[in-house]
Amino acid sequence: MLGTCLENVRKTVPLVHNITNYVTVNDVANVLLACGASPIMSDEPKDVEDITAICGGLNINIGTLNQRTIEGMYAAGRKANELCHPVLLDPVGAGASALRTDTAVRLMEELKLTAIRGNISEIKTLALGSGTTKGVDADVADAVTEENLDGTVAFAKEFAKKSGCIAAITGAIDLVSDGETCYVIRNGRSEMGKITGTGCQLSGMMTAFVTANPGNVLEAAAAAVCAMGLAGEIGWSRMTEGDGNSTYRNRIIDAVYNMDGEILDKGAKYEVR
Repeated sequence: MLGTCLENVRKTVPLVHNITNYVTVNDVANVLLACGASPIMSDEPKDVEDITAICGGLNINIGTLNQRTIEGMYAAGRKANELCHPVLLDPVGAGASALRTDTAVRLMEELKLTAIRGNISEIKTLALGSGTTKGVDADVADAVTEENLDGTVAFAKEFAKKSGCIAAITGAIDLVSDGETCYVIRNGRSEMGKITGTGCQLSGMMTAFVTANPGNVLEAAAAAVCAMGLAGEIGWSRMTEGDGNSTYRNRIIDAVYNMDGEILDKGAKYEVR
């Protein structure tokens, strides 16, 4: 059951190295602490290899790129590969600029990745070299809907098989595939899109989950997606008059903090295809 994956995070307390963007770095650290992991942030090229070496997993997020952090991403990724640590890539905004697209594609080609997590526009960009991205948000033309779900599940499986890693496509409907199996997940709230960084937080959590569940990375990745979406549902249910997106962000993190395996198993909404 998915709840076991969360319990394994809390038992093993994996140390996760995050090279993430400066817009959401604090929230990523806090949600990792909330789910039972331990975060460390470093993007200095002269520092990242040592930091990666003491961690269990690496989360690479390209949300606020510069040449120094790009160099750090490659150095950390190579060290993680050398040590056989899980590596997750979050290709934030791939398709929005040449630098983002080229960096994401090169990271995917040059590093051995355990998982790639992004919205449908970002994943299509990596898979096809095309697609549209509205800033760091998925273009409405690329939305995953019930009407195009069968085709998108097939796309997710094909991308995962071709890239050799877990593909996690998140949005109104979330898809997590290893190339053979696909979890179709319907947890979450549309209001989560009003908060900057819920996707970045999920990438950090997913890295912790796959690190803590090395023999079961597909289910671990799906568990992380369900946990984040369920936290969005629980957090929204606790909103009161006068609360806004800042309060909602905190309530989501609090919901992760108070979640256990039983709550996750009861609240997870998914089917396996």
